[in-house]
Amino acid sequence: MELTLQQARAVQLAAQGLLQPVPKAATRTALRACIARMGLLQIDTIHVVARSPYLVLFSRLGPYPQNWLEEALAQGHVFETWAHEACFAPAEDLHAHRLFNREARKHWGLVNAQKSHKNQRAELDKLLAHIRDNGPVKSSDFERPEGVPAAWWGWKDEKRWLEALFASGELMVTRRDKFQRVYDLAERVAPQLLQSGSEADAAHSIAQVSTGFTEKSVAALGLTQARWIHDYYRSKPRLKDSDLDALVAQDRLLRVAVEGWRAPAYVHSSQAALLKKARANKLEATHTTLLSPFDPIVWDRERALTLFDFDYRLECYTPEAKRVHGYFVLPILCRGELIGRLDAKAHRAEGVFEVKALHTQPACSWTDVQVQDVAQAIQRCANWHGTPLVKISRTQPAKMATALRRALRGGQTPGFLP
Repeated sequence: MELTLQQARAVQLAAQGLLQPVPKAATRTALRACIARMGLLQIDTIHVVARSPYLVLFSRLGPYPQNWLEEALAQGHVFETWAHEACFAPAEDLHAHRLFNREARKHWGLVNAQKSHKNQRAELDKLLAHIRDNGPVKSSDFERPEGVPAAWWGWKDEKRWLEALFASGELMVTRRDKFQRVYDLAERVAPQLLQSGSEADAAHSIAQVSTGFTEKSVAALGLTQARWIHDYYRSKPRLKDSDLDALVAQDRLLRVAVEGWRAPAYVHSSQAALLKKARANKLEATHTTLLSPFDPIVWDRERALTLFDFDYRLECYTPEAKRVHGYFVLPILCRGELIGRLDAKAHRAEGVFEVKALHTQPACSWTDVQVQDVAQAIQRCANWHGTPLVKISRTQPAKMATALRRALRGGQTPGFLP
């Protein structure tokens, strides 16, 4: 069976909850379901606008109270783990991630933790005993002696030890306090670790977990090539088509062709209804929103380029003089296409949402409908940030600034800065 590129995009956007705007106001249940559908919600601390995990959820749910995510963590509906990077994951995947992190995943966060366990085990045990006797702790509970230089990445010893114990699974994050991790003993955070006996008995084999993550990756992505699957849960090695033959033979994965692609694509059997609708052109993309730089749609540069013709590179870690588009650049999704990107900053004290720079896709001339859609998406995002006054500083092409300002001024908006 063959799909057009537009149909393939629709399958992925539908699976990710980005095909159409949600018809109802967000709820706590919808937030948890959103995380479960994605499988992972990547964590990042940069907050020139809302921190990435909150923004990823906003793109799919619309406006919601940001503290709902902290509530879900504190109530045990989600937990924190190393996966693609540091991520929130649904509670039902707890055993699988813990086993995979311990036995199979090779990630820098886990590798660095193993060094601490090898070289500083006595200090780790002392810290564990402190937490056991005194309760949950934050890194800020431990003061660095005056005059003592910072260690790795400016982290003090206790921060590195807490992270090492978190990586090994001896500690878990029980809640966040102003986005700072609060650590406690794993068995106190997740009592099910004790109720189910030993973790080796409770979890499946590594091979089963690995296969499960492969299937979860395909289901979350909606449609993917084999070579993109491993990056979702940061497993190794990169998969080849032959690695998926068994799952295809068992009808757990469906192998399809995409117009213009030399490699086949894969859809999970649970998404067969989406695939059928896509082939019948019944998946209509109507959603316009701003995406986080760490959104699953764009975090794999090759996948975003192949599927959406969108070459995206995160530039916040690039020296300012070498940046092309800006510091924390948000891709613009408009009715099934990635049509541009903008560098934004929320000036919370002043109530201003500044679009420092906006770039349309090369050789892409926006229609009046797209201008209106993007202006409304910017305003919705600004309102949710509590910064309803929108300021358009610079655009490329330059005339786009005038069009967006006119659209903002003409809409039912709380405010506009010329």
